[in-house]
Amino acid sequence: RQVNGVLVLDKPRGMSSNQALQKVRWLLNAEKAGHTGSLDPLATGVLPLCFGEATKFAGHLLDADKEYRVRLCFGVQTD
Repeated sequence: RQVNGVLVLDKPRGMSSNQALQKVRWLLNAEKAGHTGSLDPLATGVLPLCFGEATKFAGHLLDADKEYRVRLCFGVQTD
C-alpha cells in the first residue's frame, strides 16, 4: 500500500539498518521505503525511515551533518 512520511525509529541492538527498514516496511505493507544512513548492528539509536514521497527527502538527510555519542567503561571486558 502507499505510505508517505518519515518514521523515527529507535533502532535496537543486533539489527542492521536494512533489517530494521525491511521489518517496518513489512509491518506497514509499504510499497516504497528507504533509510537515511546506516547504523552498525551493534549500535542503538535514531534511524529515520522514509516511506513513499518522503524517500525523495532521504538524500538530503544522508548529506546532513551527523553526530554520534559513545559511552564506554574502562576496565570492563565483553565478547
